[in-house]
Amino acid sequence: MEERTFSVSEINSYLNKKFKEDPNLKNIYVKGEISNYKTYPSGHSYFTLKDEDSQIPAVFFKFYKKRSLTFEPKDGMKVIVKGKIEVYEKDGKYQLYVTKITEDGIGILYAKYERLKKDLEREGLFDDAHKKEIPKYPKRIGVVTAQTGAVIKDIITTVRRRYPICEILLFSTLVQGNMAAPQIVRQIKHAQEYDIDTLIVGRGGGSIEDLWPFNEEIVARAIYDCKIPVISAVGHETDYTISDFVADKRAPTPTAAGEFAVPNIIEIKNNVNQLSNRINKSIENKLFENKTRLKNISQKNVLKNPESIYEIKGMHLDNLINKLDFTSKSIISQNRNRLFKLENSIVLKKPEEIIKPKKEACLRNINKLEVLNPLLTLKRGYTMAKSGDKVISSAKEVNSGDELDIEFDDGIVNTKVI
Repeated sequence: MEERTFSVSEINSYLNKKFKEDPNLKNIYVKGEISNYKTYPSGHSYFTLKDEDSQIPAVFFKFYKKRSLTFEPKDGMKVIVKGKIEVYEKDGKYQLYVTKITEDGIGILYAKYERLKKDLEREGLFDDAHKKEIPKYPKRIGVVTAQTGAVIKDIITTVRRRYPICEILLFSTLVQGNMAAPQIVRQIKHAQEYDIDTLIVGRGGGSIEDLWPFNEEIVARAIYDCKIPVISAVGHETDYTISDFVADKRAPTPTAAGEFAVPNIIEIKNNVNQLSNRINKSIENKLFENKTRLKNISQKNVLKNPESIYEIKGMHLDNLINKLDFTSKSIISQNRNRLFKLENSIVLKKPEEIIKPKKEACLRNINKLEVLNPLLTLKRGYTMAKSGDKVISSAKEVNSGDELDIEFDDGIVNTKVI
């Protein structure tokens, strides 16, 4: 019997036909956990449906999504998927063509992730107050990642392109599997024994299981306790791990981590040139300004004819001397006139002439007082009647029975009115 040779396309076509003919694979329900869910610009979504022991690739076309999807699928969700299993002939891989997805709870890993995230956030490990500044001009950076793979290559390429004077130290570690987390912690601690300005911790993209070492609590605490500023670069731009939240800065990609870690030397050179130009321009402006001032000063009359300063001051001094001479003579003249008046004053020559008028006035006042003195009236034979301290000047002021004091020149007589 002649042996037949098949092409790859024929084999894949044959297998696809067998898959389509199997009624068990045409309208099937599969239970599992979503991982690596991604939607492309076409609107089609691709993901992996897995359980603890195995996984299967799946595609969810835009047409079926619009017709049946009632929620946003996310990594870690447990779902029940309805669809068919066929072979994608181009790649020779079988996959699940999804027509409907319903929720079936949250995946175990995703729930664990959310629980740890809340606990560490409550404890304060994510607070901005604890985050350290990334040095602008590092001399040496460290990278904790796998020795092989695109991550370290991307970082090295980026750093050498942007800032070639910076040294890079690799602290090789496993980044996937059960043994990865302890190794990552050990290398983070080991890196602190070196003179390093910035430490990058990360790996490439993958499913939630692949990235899980960077969701471990021991890794999060190692990053938090690290004395070196840490940049987390785990997975793709849409992937978030606990390490991203606790790190001092999160980079969406390893390339971005390299850009965050070092400056662009071209920009530095441009800034230096700009500063140099500004300094030179400032110096030129200052020199021009000072030359202009010097020229203006040198043209002043003070420098050309400095004796003019003294001439003006001399004239001012002469004016002051003249004023002083005039003022002093005026004061002396006034004082002489006052002295002359005082010397010729009647107060000094005939002081009695001042007293005489005042004496005569006093005598006249005394005479007036003598005339009004009631005691002199009594000496002339008159009397004065009083009722107590009141002087009686009219008979109408007394009544029968009143007691009066009659004052004579030589005594007082008490009497009673009848």
